Amino acid sequence: MAEATVGDDVYGEDPTVNRLEERAAALMGREAALLVPSGTMANQIAVNLLSRRGQEVIGDARCHIFNFEHGAMAAISGALARPIETADGILHPDQIRGAYLPAGGHTNSSCMVVLENTHNLAGGRVVPAARMDALVATSTALGLPVHLDGARIHNAAAALGVPAARLARGCDTVMFCLSKALGAPVGSLLVGDRALIAEARVVRKMLGGGMRQAGVLAAAGLVALDEVLPRLADDHATARRLASLIAEIPGILLDPATVETNIICFGLDENARVTASELVGRLATNGVLCSALGANLVRLVTHYHVTMDDAEAAAAAVRAVMREGIRG
Repeated sequence: MAEATVGDDVYGEDPTVNRLEERAAALMGREAALLVPSGTMANQIAVNLLSRRGQEVIGDARCHIFNFEHGAMAAISGALARPIETADGILHPDQIRGAYLPAGGHTNSSCMVVLENTHNLAGGRVVPAARMDALVATSTALGLPVHLDGARIHNAAAALGVPAARLARGCDTVMFCLSKALGAPVGSLLVGDRALIAEARVVRKMLGGGMRQAGVLAAAGLVALDEVLPRLADDHATARRLASLIAEIPGILLDPATVETNIICFGLDENARVTASELVGRLATNGVLCSALGANLVRLVTHYHVTMDDAEAAAAAVRAVMREGIRG
C-alpha cells in the first residue's frame, strides 16, 4: 500500500484504482467497475440509479439493504421497500410475481428487485445459480432491473465451484466487498455496463465517495483478489468445524448442515441461562469476538486470520460460558 502508484481518482487518474476496477469488471464479466468506500454506498448508488421515487423495491425481508443501511434507500432515493418473508433468505420467482405491482391505479408500483448472495442474516446461505437465473428472468419479464448485493458473492462462488460472474449473470448491477471475507481494510466495487458505471461515478461524488489518491486502498484490494480470494474455501472448512463443535453444546440451536460458507448463526433455546448479548459480552472478555442479532441469535464469521485451532478455542469458550451462565 505504501508503495502504490497514485493519482486523482475523481479525475480517473489513479493508475492503481484503474487497475483494480479493470480487474473487478473482468472478474465479474462486466464492462466497468467503480471503487467506493463501502458496500452500503455501492448498494445505495445502485438503488439510486435503478429505482424511481415513490416506487417499491422488492427484496427478501431480511436483506441488508432493507435492514442495515439506516433507511438510506428512502432517505436518498425516495424508494419504498416491499419486503418478502422467506424461510431461508432465498426468494422464489413466484414471490416476485406475487409482490409485483404495475404502474397505475392506487397502489405503489414496483421499480426494481434486490437480491443478496450469500445471504448474511440467513447464515451465509448460498443462492444456487439456477435460482439466480430464475429470479433474474422473472424480474426481467416484469420489466424490473435487478441489483445483486454480492458482498460475499465470491464465497458463494467458492461454495458452488462456479465463477462469481456466473452467479451474477443478467443482473444490472453487482456489488462485492473487498473488506469482508477478502480481507482488505476498506472498499467495495460496483460493477455493471460502462454507461451505468459512468452514472454511478456521478452519484458517488454526490455521496462524498470520491477519495482522490485512493490507490493506497486499491493496492490492498488487488492483494485481496490475488491472494485471499483463491483460498476462501479454507474459511468455509473452518466455519463447518466450528459449527459442528458449537452444535454439540447444550442450550444452543444450530444445524451444522445449514452452514454453507463462512457465517454461522445459532440460536439459544429456552434452557439457556444467557441472552445473546450476554453471551457475546462474556466471549469478548475471552478474546472471541462475535455479534448478537437479537435476544437469542448470535453470529460468528470465519476469515483469513481464523485458523482451525482458533475454531477449537472459540468453541471451548462458548461451551464454558454456556455452562456457567451469567444470570442469577
